[in-house]
Amino acid sequence: MCPTLNRLKAAEMPKAKSLAANQQDSLLGTLQARFDAHMHRHAGLDWTMERSGGEPDVVGVGACTFVDCSAQSPKGRRSVCYDREALNARKEHKPKSSAVHMATAMGAALLTVDEYRALQELGEFDTTTSSWVQTPVAMRQLGGALFCDRRYDTIFVYHNGAESYYAARGFRCSLKV
Repeated sequence: MCPTLNRLKAAEMPKAKSLAANQQDSLLGTLQARFDAHMHRHAGLDWTMERSGGEPDVVGVGACTFVDCSAQSPKGRRSVCYDREALNARKEHKPKSSAVHMATAMGAALLTVDEYRALQELGEFDTTTSSWVQTPVAMRQLGGALFCDRRYDTIFVYHNGAESYYAARGFRCSLKV
């Protein structure tokens, strides 16, 4: 991997965050409401998951993955270039931030192309927007980056210069807990 990218990745790693009890309750309430509203995304699963008195708890086995499921790339995450290196390379008209930096600051990661395709099996996303996705190191070293969208009932994977940004291009991310 290129030394510049290594330094950027190290600099963008988030610090561990903890939530107060009321914030945890609020977050869990929001997640449960979203879970219940979109049962088609996880057919056969029940939020309560336990009714026999076994008192399930998280012990480190497996992972629960949260993914952005907004119909379009989230508004607060659009008009950003791919990563910090691309942002620093822009001479003028710099966007406010980069997709990799913002995702990392949230403790999340950009979706891979495979994750993006899997998300599209759960619904129709990015029909008028597009989303940056994780880009192979070799392509990034050459200045490029990948993004995806859904048009004509087809999922497309494209390339662009990593420093480019557009009002309709943002990013989606995943968080494994």
